[in-house]
Amino acid sequence: MNKPIATVGSSTYQRIKHDIIFGELNPGAKLKLEALKQRYSASSSTLRETLNRLASEGFVEAPEQRGFFVTPVSREDLIEITELRVLLECHALEQSIKNGDTDWEGNLVAAHHKLHLMEQRMLAGDHTEKEMWKRYDWEFHLAMIEACNSKNLLSLHSTLYDKYLRYQMLVLTYRGEEAVVEHKAMFDAALSRDASKAKQLLEDHIRNGLEHTLAAM
Repeated sequence: MNKPIATVGSSTYQRIKHDIIFGELNPGAKLKLEALKQRYSASSSTLRETLNRLASEGFVEAPEQRGFFVTPVSREDLIEITELRVLLECHALEQSIKNGDTDWEGNLVAAHHKLHLMEQRMLAGDHTEKEMWKRYDWEFHLAMIEACNSKNLLSLHSTLYDKYLRYQMLVLTYRGEEAVVEHKAMFDAALSRDASKAKQLLEDHIRNGLEHTLAAM
């Protein structure tokens, strides 16, 4: 969910990754260079570099001498991604609550406010902004853990979140009021500096999302 960067290579990377996450490029699909050149207006060398980068992150597979393919999906893979996300994000949240200052609190308040407004729109039946909804969801989760003071942890978490998001987008189901209540409870616990409660709420939230997604697959 990182914002695009204004270089040709990075732009191509962001666009292909976006299309994988949001299901524009189907799981298991062969990524043919000629078709990609036309679709993304990029050179063969840029595309190979991009696809190799995405392969290193797990969004693309590159079996020897067979080209590139969008990484397939499976229930087992989603469960593994979820377990890793729980492990990393809960640890990052604990550290963030411990280290967070008033700027962290302000960013968290702003992120939750944007997400809550979008959730109210969705509860009213407006599902036209699914990408914006997930961006605000990402920004809220990031705001909770951003004060963990570990760039490596945040980078690993970002990749895992995107992998988790891809599964959600493939089935695109919304948990409604339940998720809204969970976000508010996590927000309140984090601002109250109750790390133990916040971590448990976060773990329950992620696992509830897993069960919802598995049921829709």
